Amino acid sequence: MLKRPLALAAGLVLSCCAVVAQAAETLRVSAIPDEAPTELQRKFKPLGEYLARQLGMEVKFVPVADYPAVVESLASGRLDLAWLGGFTFVQVRLKDPTATPLVQREQDAQFTSKFITANPDVKSLADLKGKSFAFGSISSTSGSLMPRYFMLKQDNIKPEDYFSRVAYSGAHDATVAWVQAGKVDGGVLNASVWQKLVDAGKVDTAKVKVFATTPTYFDYNWTVRGNMDPALKEKIRKAFLDLDPANPEHKAILDLQAASRFIETKPENYVGTEQAAREAGLLK
Repeated sequence: MLKRPLALAAGLVLSCCAVVAQAAETLRVSAIPDEAPTELQRKFKPLGEYLARQLGMEVKFVPVADYPAVVESLASGRLDLAWLGGFTFVQVRLKDPTATPLVQREQDAQFTSKFITANPDVKSLADLKGKSFAFGSISSTSGSLMPRYFMLKQDNIKPEDYFSRVAYSGAHDATVAWVQAGKVDGGVLNASVWQKLVDAGKVDTAKVKVFATTPTYFDYNWTVRGNMDPALKEKIRKAFLDLDPANPEHKAILDLQAASRFIETKPENYVGTEQAAREAGLLK
């Protein structure tokens, strides 16, 4: 009489194991939505194909609605690998202290943000007093946190008191579109996206100009969930470090990531980011 229940139980165990094995064979990857979803997918496709070959497993890009969704999904183990900004990395580490930053682009060790305007009378932040201003996402390192921090520290500017209106576009390319269309008098975005839009002819530089640049800071990195198998972590790290700009296929991948190459990074690089977030009132 016990044979059938035991067989059923065994079947359920095997089924569960199959689901776990299937999940383990798929690397679930995402990125903070700092650009349009179609652009994120375009940038990731060849990188995902490369990682699949190097790791010998399926690599799946998982789109997310907003910055907090990436943080929550990586910290809770629903994602395996994510492209984070410095601030979102800090937020992940506060939820999962074992989350591991593996690599960053060379430029991420000395990243900057660009203040832009289409108003010919604006030459500095002083000229924007009482006018409208746009950040990107409130959780963006380069589109919100660090520009806000430097405004407070260097110019004693609290945006909500200084500007007539503070808006959040949600993404760097959206900030440029808002400024170019005259929806706001000024805005700020990361230097890499600004340069990419200029190079692609997607911004009218006769109209929109950079009038200030922030000091440098650490920004983006690729981070894995803390409870990942250490051997897989190292394979992922090596795959990024092995991308060689002298290899045409690799260079195409690096170009899409706006990277000359990837270098190793560590949690200590982002201590200053956490301090800036607390001083700017974005972390309690």
